[in-house]
Amino acid sequence: MKRIIHFLYSGGLLLASLYSCNTMDPLPTDDFTDANFWQSAANAEQMVNMAYNQMYSADKMFNDEALSDNIFEGRSNTDQRSIRNGMPMPTLGRFASEWGDAYGGLKTVHVFLANVDRVLDASDSWKQRKIAEMRFIRALIYFRLVNFYGDVPFFTEDISLEESEQIARTPKATVMAFIHTELSAISSMLPSRNELPNADRGRITKGAAMAFQARAYLYESNWQKTADYCDSLINAQGSYGNYALFPSYTGLFEAANEYNEEVILDYAQLPILKTWGKLYDAAPLSAGARLNAYAPLQSLVDNYLMLNGSSIQGNASYNENNPYVNRDPRLTATLVHHGAQWVNFDGSTRTIYTRPGTGGSEQERMDVYSGPAANASPTGYYVRKYYDRTATEVFQSGLNIIMFRYADVLLMYAEAKQQLGQLDAALWNQTIRPIRARAGFEAAAALDFPAGLSNEAMTTLIRNERRSELALEGLRYFDIIRWKAGKTYLDGPVYGAKFANGNNSYIRLDTRRFDENRDYLWSLPQVEVDLNNNLLPNNPGHAN
Repeated sequence: MKRIIHFLYSGGLLLASLYSCNTMDPLPTDDFTDANFWQSAANAEQMVNMAYNQMYSADKMFNDEALSDNIFEGRSNTDQRSIRNGMPMPTLGRFASEWGDAYGGLKTVHVFLANVDRVLDASDSWKQRKIAEMRFIRALIYFRLVNFYGDVPFFTEDISLEESEQIARTPKATVMAFIHTELSAISSMLPSRNELPNADRGRITKGAAMAFQARAYLYESNWQKTADYCDSLINAQGSYGNYALFPSYTGLFEAANEYNEEVILDYAQLPILKTWGKLYDAAPLSAGARLNAYAPLQSLVDNYLMLNGSSIQGNASYNENNPYVNRDPRLTATLVHHGAQWVNFDGSTRTIYTRPGTGGSEQERMDVYSGPAANASPTGYYVRKYYDRTATEVFQSGLNIIMFRYADVLLMYAEAKQQLGQLDAALWNQTIRPIRARAGFEAAAALDFPAGLSNEAMTTLIRNERRSELALEGLRYFDIIRWKAGKTYLDGPVYGAKFANGNNSYIRLDTRRFDENRDYLWSLPQVEVDLNNNLLPNNPGHAN
């Protein structure tokens, strides 16, 4: 922890990496001391904005996806790939960076909370709202920590370097109880979505606190509490803001529709000034991408239903050699397969060719599968979701990253009610049906409540629906972990498209290994244990 415990300001100079959610004007970092910095509400606001930036990122979202069965990182032996292949060494950089980033964010929050009362030109209402935002961010950081590491060092005010080298771990259950208490306490201090001025779009609201409560209880398998908080967002929206499914699934992830009625909280970006570029290594090469480092897996493709509402397994209308027709439209909205259409930055449309032996020009053949070590996708698939055609620089996107959205609330509600034995036709019509209808399903078999389905089959249906709806949004790994389904989804060989052996076999990639006695929790970072032996013992199955 020594690396991240140093003061955010040193020698009276604030770190230059202070950003605003809605303005990117930098602070003059040579004009402030600790004595005068906190006299200005504008300066304190910059501290809040820094915490927003430390809360989440596009990098975190895509790297979390690479921990799941949705994405394959074939370009190099990344830390995510090592974890999935059963080699989670305590020295992995991902273990250390996740930990360091989190405690760096907590440092920002605690410094602000310790000094906000010194701000002279701010109203009490302003202070209370900013305190609530920072407490939300702190809760979210702790939530991420305990879902990776279990028991973690826990504190609610700034600590010294010496204390950081002696602190022990607090049980996960204690941290989770704190998270729930905090979210309840700050809800009344936050505005609803309807009360939020346009200039504050992207800020934390009451609705975000409610959605976070639901997700936190979901991850604890507390089905009643999950259902209660989802019910409040769905059926008592006047108190929290009005939310609804955005009419277009593809439009949900387009720049023109940011801050729409489905978005409960997103991680704000700004074109030109604050951007991300993960699709530069995930989109088709012929579209201007550099190489492929994040490729969708065949199991994700297979998860999408046929338009008649049935799975591809045992479906007479499914053609293994022409597998992308009559499928859930979210398949093509999420990833790029052979024969898919792609809209270029200039607005022109063309066909993407990924199957070996296809493509009529050199450009078209750039995306064709040619082996696991090539620049092209090693799975035969590319990423489409979050493609920003309005980017002013190729694949440097200013799109916001959605953290909580209304469709997830509906899916959490359906899952919780199903686990409680209370999922009936009326609740189905309130949750799964509108999600599928928005996706583009029209057949009654896809939209109507599947009466008579066994409990086990309904559980599978809801899990698969979550995967199709929320794919590549950073949630799949955490779903698998909370379901305790690592052996089901994260163990064994992984496959790409049917492009091997003359297009007769599925591409076989890594063989992943999931240890039920070890891999539901990460190893403590070796660098942190070396600094503080009070963190030991390590999590089960990981070396001390």
